[in-house]
Parts: sequence; structure tokens; C-alpha cells
Amino acid sequence: MISLSDIRDSFEGVIPSVIATSDGDGIPNISYLSHVYYVDESHVALSNQFFSKTAANVRASGVATLMVVDGRSGVQHILDLEFLHALDHGELFERIKSHLSVMSAQQGMAGIMKLRSADLYFVRDCRAVVGAVPPEHRNPVPATTNHLPKAALLAAAIGSEADADVMLDKALAGLENSFDYRHAMVLVPDETAQRLSTLASRGYSSLGVGAEIAFGEGVIGIAAATRQPVRICDLRRSQRYASAILSASERTRHIPLPGLAGPRSQMAVPMLAQGKLRGVLFVESEASFAFGHQDEDALMLVASQLAAGLRLAELEGGHQANAFAKSAQGGHASDQAGAPAFKIRYFAFDDSVFIDDDYLIKGVPGRLLIHLVRTFLATGRRDFSNREIRRDATLRLPDIKDNLETRLILLRRRLDEKSAPIRLLRPERGHIRLELAGLPLLEAEP
Repeated sequence: MISLSDIRDSFEGVIPSVIATSDGDGIPNISYLSHVYYVDESHVALSNQFFSKTAANVRASGVATLMVVDGRSGVQHILDLEFLHALDHGELFERIKSHLSVMSAQQGMAGIMKLRSADLYFVRDCRAVVGAVPPEHRNPVPATTNHLPKAALLAAAIGSEADADVMLDKALAGLENSFDYRHAMVLVPDETAQRLSTLASRGYSSLGVGAEIAFGEGVIGIAAATRQPVRICDLRRSQRYASAILSASERTRHIPLPGLAGPRSQMAVPMLAQGKLRGVLFVESEASFAFGHQDEDALMLVASQLAAGLRLAELEGGHQANAFAKSAQGGHASDQAGAPAFKIRYFAFDDSVFIDDDYLIKGVPGRLLIHLVRTFLATGRRDFSNREIRRDATLRLPDIKDNLETRLILLRRRLDEKSAPIRLLRPERGHIRLELAGLPLLEAEP
């Protein structure tokens, strides 16, 4: 029997598999399957959606025969299956459901292909199909690379840092330099709004800091909603889907999401720490089969370390002493007399902020920025501690206080990306300083 781990590329779903069953009268039935899921060396799982005849035959006979095809080499294998049981919940069910959601959305069938069950099979035998003419190898299949040692080194490098900003930059640089993941981004969640915001990116024409995507939308959103990694090896049949997401991001009060115009492979991994979603780590490529199982394992390791690091930075930021703010630089808004003025418009209904009529940010980062500007205009203060911000009830932060550090990073990077006349500096950990290139003229709207 051929090892299932040796043919894992045949489970990527690039070429549909074929399942053969027969009913009680011996009448055969053939169905195509979009995907066969590798479980372990002895088991595979099939998604049960529409295959009522196949499902009925399997329940009656308990056996099926399956043919899978390697999308890169064209090599075929036959598997003899024994049906064990159907799952309607649990980790395997959720993993298959997540993948099915992505694939159905890409094919314009979002919400139509409902997973009824994940059917688990024991694999009695696996053998190769010997063809009259060997498959032609136009492109040599690269040998599988063990990424775990490199992932361990990168995780250790991230863990050696105490600064969240440095962790993010080191993670994205490491993914490019060690794994050749040239297009990557980190997104952080707003559980209340059920969406994610881009915190950092690498390899795109724009950083897109603050760009948003909803939970459940696309590869990234589904990884966040299900807390499961999502990996797609060939997106050639679904370019319209990616284009739709990009165009939808070009609306007022929306920042375009960074992304490749024609991605072939995408992988999103949830960043989990202490049982909570801390973000999503996403990579994509213009090549098909860019990410395999080893890549998924490696990215999960890096994502876990980054989640733990950001969480620890949040906790330490909340314990920073308040001495800095008490001895902070003072001044007065009149100190800006003679400097060029710039306009800040704030819309309270969604906490959106425009600078000189150019959209900047909304949500919690927008509310934070307006709080800092108002405080400066009223008192002349430029220096603030994270601790005092956390304790300010007027900011309505209790529900998202765990994310304050990352929200400040997002705001600071967004201001830098826009070359705004207002910046946030970090004179030391746990503190921020407002830097102004002119006098802000604040206009607040309902």
C-alpha cells in the first residue's frame, strides 16, 4: 500500500476526484468530488453536500472506490475505502466547512453549497494507476522542503523582541527572507464589528494600513471566523472573486486592501493566543502550488508566536508607569501660531477622520486620534501614556482594551503612510507623543 503522505498533493483539489459506488442491485454510480481531505495515514474525509445517491450507496454497502489525481504530475491513484461514520461538528468538520465556503464563494455559489456532513473513511488500500504512457512532466515537481527548522528560528527571533512594532516587521521580513513569501500581511480583529484591519504588509505597491475585510469574507475572513487555517493552491478559476474584493474596497471611507491582481495561491492562518483570535497572518503568490502542507505547518508556528508576542506586549503596555505623562512635554496650541493650519473633520457616527478632505481612518483608531487632538487643543499636551488612555472612560474602550497597543500601531503607521501633518512618535515604550506640522482645525460632525 502506498503511503497517503506520499500523495498529499493529490488531495489539493486542483483536478476533481472520482468516487465509484454501487447500490443493492449492483448498479454502479460515479460522481465527481471537488475535494478529498487527508486526515492521517489511514483515513480520508469526503464532504457530503449533494451526493445523495453516493451517500445512500455508501451507507448501504459501507465501501467505495476513489480515484485521486496529482494536479502537478497527473499521476493517478486508486483508494479502496471503508465508510466509518459521518461528522456534523468538530475540528475536522469545521476545517472542511471553511475550505468549502472559500471554494463555493470563488465559484459564485456562496451560501449554496452547504456541508451536510464530513464523511470519514478508513483507507484499506492505495495503489498507483499504471498508464500506457507515463504522464509528461513539463515542470519538474519540486521536492518537499521541511520548513519547521526555519519556522522555529523565526519564532525564536520574534519571541526575543518586546516591542510589538519590531515583532511585526521581523515576522514579515523573516517570511520573505527565509521562506520566500514575498507578499504577506498581518490583520487584527475587531470582534465587535466582526471585521479585520490591516496592521502591516510587505510586498505590495501600497501598505494599505487600516484596510478592512469582514469576518467570513474570502480566505482571510473565513480563517478569522472559523479559527482554522485556509489554503488554496490554484485560484485560476476564480479571478473574478479576487477582483470583486479589491474593487469593493475602493469606496469612500474605505482603504483599498493590499493584494495581488492575479493571485494563484493564498494561505491564511489565524493567530491564536490564550484561546482568543489576535489576528490573521496571510500570504499569497502569483504561482500555483506555492504553499503546501509544510508551509501551512510553518506559518501556523510563526502565527502562534506572533499572537503570543502581541498579547504580551499588550499586557506589558498596560502596566507601564505613568511617570512619563506627568513629566511630559507641555505647551499650548497657540505655540503653533504662524504655522500652516490643516483641517481635521471627524464624523462621530462611525468615528471616521478626514485630513484636508482626504480620508484617513475610522473606528477605534479614529476615535483615539481625535481624543489626542482635542486634548492638545484644550491643554497643549503632546505626551500621553497608554495606561491613561486605557483608563479614559470617554474613549469607550472597555470592549477592545486588549487591542489598544495594536490600534495605536495601526494609527501610527496609517499616519506615516499618508504623510499626514500629524504623526505619533514613541519616545519610550508605553508612551506616545503627538507631533504636529501646523495647527489642527478640528471640525466635528454628528
